[in-house]
Amino acid sequence: MMKTQTETFRGYGKICELNAQTAVECRFGGEAETVLSAHATAVLTGAEAGNGEVRYFGKAHFLIVYEDAEKRVCRAEKGVEFTARAQDDRCFPALTARVAVAVDNVSVRREGASVFVTALLGADISLYGEQNFEYLSGGDLVCRREPVNVLCAHLCGGASEAEDEFETEFIGDILLHAETVNVTDVTCETGTLRAEGEINLCVLALKGENSLVSFERLIPFNIEIPCEAASFGCRADANVTVSGAALRAEADEGRGKCKISAEFALNAEGCVYEEIAVDCVTDAFSCENTVNLSYGKLESAGAGEMTRMTERISGKAALSSAVDFSDALQAVTLQRAEANLVNTTEGKRIEGVAMATLMVLGSDGSHRGVEMSLPFSVPAQAEGDCAVSVLACGMSARQRQEGEIDAEATLKITVRQKRRTEARLVTAAEEGALLPVCDSAISVYLPCAGDGLWELSKRLGKSPEEVSANNPDIEFPVKEGQRVVIYRKKSLNL
Repeated sequence: MMKTQTETFRGYGKICELNAQTAVECRFGGEAETVLSAHATAVLTGAEAGNGEVRYFGKAHFLIVYEDAEKRVCRAEKGVEFTARAQDDRCFPALTARVAVAVDNVSVRREGASVFVTALLGADISLYGEQNFEYLSGGDLVCRREPVNVLCAHLCGGASEAEDEFETEFIGDILLHAETVNVTDVTCETGTLRAEGEINLCVLALKGENSLVSFERLIPFNIEIPCEAASFGCRADANVTVSGAALRAEADEGRGKCKISAEFALNAEGCVYEEIAVDCVTDAFSCENTVNLSYGKLESAGAGEMTRMTERISGKAALSSAVDFSDALQAVTLQRAEANLVNTTEGKRIEGVAMATLMVLGSDGSHRGVEMSLPFSVPAQAEGDCAVSVLACGMSARQRQEGEIDAEATLKITVRQKRRTEARLVTAAEEGALLPVCDSAISVYLPCAGDGLWELSKRLGKSPEEVSANNPDIEFPVKEGQRVVIYRKKSLNL
C-alpha cells in the first residue's frame, strides 16, 4: 500500500476584491436660487464582512455655493450619515474588509422649494483572511520539489496630520475648499511603513462684493505607520484619506494680502506583503505503480512597482452650458480627473478626462457654474494588471473664440502594479496498477533533444539520482543523438 504525506500551508492574504456604488442624498432649503457649485466628500467610519455581504457606513458632507434671490453669493453645508452593502457569495464574517470610498459624481435637482444634492459613492473593497491550503509533501513517491512564492498580507493603519501656511491676495470669505490626496510613494523600513504624497487644496473664495477667485496649493505629507512585518525590500500599498480639514484666513487690508492656515487630519490604511517561499511538490511518480495525481492552485495577491509621471494637457473643453463674450470667466474650482489603463494599437495608454467647475459672471450681474471637461490620452509604461490614479491641478480656462473654452491642466499620474502569484501543486496521489518489470541488465534509451532530467526520469520510472548516477557524463537537458543508459543489478542463482 503506497503511503503519502501532506502538509498544510497557513497564511493571511487578500482573498478577493469587490466594487460597489451607493447614492446618498441631502436636502437644502429654497434660499438657494441658483446653485453654482456642489461638492461632496465621504468619510468612512466602519466596515464589516458578513454572510454574503460587506456592510460599510460613514458620513457624507455636502457643500453648495449658490446665488440667492438678490444675486448674493452664499454657501451652505450639511452632513448625512449613510450605510451601504456590497453583496458577494465569497463574503463571510471571519474576513476583514478594507473599504476605500470616493465620490464618483454629484448631481443637483430642484423639487418645489427644495434643492436636493445627490452624491454617487464608489467603494473599492478588499477582503483579507486566512489562506489554508493542503498539499502533498512526500511519501512512497519520487517527488519534484520546487519553492513556490506566496504573498502574505499584514494589515496596519494609523493617523497623522499635515499643515501649511501661505499668503494670497486679499479675499473676503472662503466659500468652498476641496482636498484631493495623491500618494506618490509607499516604502518599508524595519518595523515601519512609510506613505508619502501631496494634498491638492482647491479654494473658491469671495473677493469683493460680487467677484469670485480660486487658487490651489500642493501640500506634501509623510505618514509613518508601525508594522512589525515591515522590512527593507517589502512591497506595500497604502490608502490615505483626509478625515478632516480646517482653514483659517487672516486678512491684512493694508497690504491687500491674506494669510491662509490649513490643517488636515489624515487617516492611512496600509498593507505590507511578506513573500514566503513554500517547498511544495509540483509533480510525482512511483517506480512500482502508476499514480493518479490530483492538483490544486495556490494563488496570492500583493503590490508591485509604483511609477509616476507628469503630463501637461490642453485643448477645447466640453461645456455643460454655453458661454459667450458677454460672460466674464472668474474662477476654476473643484479640479478632478478620472482615468483607466487601456490597450490600444499603439500600446498601453492612460485615457480619461479632467474636469472642473468654471465660475462665470453674466452681463446681467448673475453668476452661474459651468461644468467643463477635457479628455486626454497619454502613453503609459505599464505591465500586467495595474491601478491608475490621477491628480488634476493647475487647471485654467480662456475664451479666445466666442463660445469656445481653451483649457489646460497638469496631470500627476500614479500607476500601481498589482502583483499576483500562481502555482499548480500536487494535493493528493492515488495508487494505480503495477508497472511492468524490465528484467534486462542494461537498457539504452534514445531521448528527444531538450528532455530534462525530471521528464526523462518520470518516463523511465527511475529517480533522478539513479539516472544521473548511471549517466555521469550527460548534461541535462540532453542534446540530439545522446543515449541514456539504465543499469540493473542482477543476482546469480548457483
